Amino acid sequence: MSTEHHNHGHASNGRPVHGDVSFEPRDVRTSPILKFLFYLGIAIVLSYILTFGIYRGLKSFWAGSYQQPMPSRMEAGPTMPPEPRLQGMPGHLTDPQQDLREKLQADSEANKTLGWIDEKSGIAQIPVKDAMQLIVEKGLPAVTSPPAEKKQKR
Repeated sequence: MSTEHHNHGHASNGRPVHGDVSFEPRDVRTSPILKFLFYLGIAIVLSYILTFGIYRGLKSFWAGSYQQPMPSRMEAGPTMPPEPRLQGMPGHLTDPQQDLREKLQADSEANKTLGWIDEKSGIAQIPVKDAMQLIVEKGLPAVTSPPAEKKQKR
């Protein structure tokens, strides 16, 4: 900000004159803007009236010509979707949380059982804890790599 005195003059019409600043010779005319807003409001109101009229006409047309379709089944009550149904949905009578608890308990019991799967072929089931102990003691069986295929020369 300068402290020097600037010489600003005034024109004969009373508006300030400055060398670096210019002023509009007249103000912005508001009449075209107001006319546009007026016509825009009229267009909005007319489009609303037209849309409402179409809505009322279609509503009365469909109310007069609609016939309820015949029922496709003669059975009473709601029908259930086919099996399998999702747990917790209508028609599924068991509790999903109880199903999960029962499955986890059955899996845990299966991991602890000892018995024959196929006695003739020598396949037995032992508890997981015992199987892990056997692997620690004896180690894993050696895995032989499959023989490499010979490539044919063409």
